[in-house]
Amino acid sequence: MNSKENSSTLNIGVIGYGYWGPNVVRNFYNTPNATVVSVCDLNPKALQRVRRTYPTMAVTTNPMDVITSPDVDAVAIVTPISHHFALAKKALENGKHIFVEKPFTAKASEAEELINIAARRNLVIMVDHTFLFNSAVRKIREVMDNGMLGNLYYYDSTRVNLGLFQHDANVVWDLAPHDLSIIDYLIEDSPEAIVATGEKHVNGSEDMAFITMHFPNKVIAHLNVNWLSPVKVRTTLIGGEKKMLVWNDLEADEKIKIYDKGVERSNGPGYDLRVSYRAGDLWVPRVEQVEALARETQYFVDCVLSGETPFNDGHAGLRVVKMLEAIDRSISRKGEMVYCNPIPKPSEVTA
Repeated sequence: MNSKENSSTLNIGVIGYGYWGPNVVRNFYNTPNATVVSVCDLNPKALQRVRRTYPTMAVTTNPMDVITSPDVDAVAIVTPISHHFALAKKALENGKHIFVEKPFTAKASEAEELINIAARRNLVIMVDHTFLFNSAVRKIREVMDNGMLGNLYYYDSTRVNLGLFQHDANVVWDLAPHDLSIIDYLIEDSPEAIVATGEKHVNGSEDMAFITMHFPNKVIAHLNVNWLSPVKVRTTLIGGEKKMLVWNDLEADEKIKIYDKGVERSNGPGYDLRVSYRAGDLWVPRVEQVEALARETQYFVDCVLSGETPFNDGHAGLRVVKMLEAIDRSISRKGEMVYCNPIPKPSEVTA
């Protein structure tokens, strides 16, 4: 660590002030033991917005001004996916810790290279899988860990809206990383096989896709991602042998509902299979009202200052990128099943 890190203050430079960048700047700016010292964006109008909100903050249109600055300890990269690798590599080579917007990189080979550079230089990589810091997702993890749902049967997510179209990413790489990172966080095993179909309607890249993931022990996950929906939907169903859970992220108060509903089987006389249905109480657990990105930026600062490895590190980002690549392969082959080489996960670490 340099002298600034030893003084328990982390100076952060942010590259990218478009859609998500203002949220990243605001949260790092408000994080204890950290400050944002500079912001870079190629668009001068974006930098004018920075100056209006943070009059004393340095701004530039050259990313290297941030990456090579001796006053910057860590770089947050909040740019289109196609720029992640080059900027992250330069930042690591200049001794900076990195915070990278999802997905980590456009290729698994790029993620592996960044992981190796960071390991050699003892630098922290954190991938911005914001939903892992969402209070609802953490409550779901708590519910699953205490065995309330029982053995997991399925994860079924609908994540659809109208737009926003990306020029360098299809709907899978834009929307699916949210659920893929959540699945990676909630489900102990990695997927064994993936089947996906999608179609291009507007700008030459997939704007809707249906993804099915097969896990050990008969667990199945299904994702519906779509940029062409007339309504915005963010609903996830998680079914277990004991209880079933519904998470509606657009619900203001009762985001999670747990149903004591299920199906039970028993053998009758001879070969008679009997199925009975159970319908019990509905439980609505309390979910904290905490901004996920605020929790995540604090965790990044804490990890850098303490030397702790974050659970949403480069390896977590790599696992998501490998799933994205498998999905793309299946779509390109009209729904052919793609078998995955499971990536071992480290022992559980929580923030």
